[in-house]
Amino acid sequence: MTTALAQKPLLLTLLPRDVLPDRRTWRLHEGYIRSASWTMDGESITLGLWGPGDVINAEDPVIQPLELQCLAAVVIEHLELDFANLQKHLCRERQKLAELLAIQRIRAADCRLLTLLCWIVRSYGQTNRHGSRLSLSELNLTHLGLADLCGLTRVTVTKLLSRFRAEGRLVAIGENDLLIPGQP
Repeated sequence: MTTALAQKPLLLTLLPRDVLPDRRTWRLHEGYIRSASWTMDGESITLGLWGPGDVINAEDPVIQPLELQCLAAVVIEHLELDFANLQKHLCRERQKLAELLAIQRIRAADCRLLTLLCWIVRSYGQTNRHGSRLSLSELNLTHLGLADLCGLTRVTVTKLLSRFRAEGRLVAIGENDLLIPGQP
């Protein structure tokens, strides 16, 4: 007589800059992940940003190479999705990719960066009566990381963030947190 053991889902804890194992679907419980590819010249192209609760499908990537890199320490769980749930999550991935692509196509650098910050804060920020708070340290997003997300240089991002603070469009809270005043 054999006893069937209940299979526990594969749960992993990874560190910043670790890469998720290929060809699996993951639910992100803690932390943030960036999906990326590269140009022929080796330039990184960010395809998405994922946070707690998001499902990331890398079973059959359309773009090669595809890397899912941890921005912060993450806890992920391997999922086996049925067709309907897989379609739902693929639709969400496509939506996020389209939103990020639309942001990257905004011509004015200041508008592009501010739109990116608002996009990130809608998904991963905290809103209160003063505006929306975005923790760059929690996401482990540097100025270079923001630049990569929106297709600008690090220097441009640094200059624009300083200008936004001077104009009151951003308020620095602590060392790495930002408040976008009045942003719902």
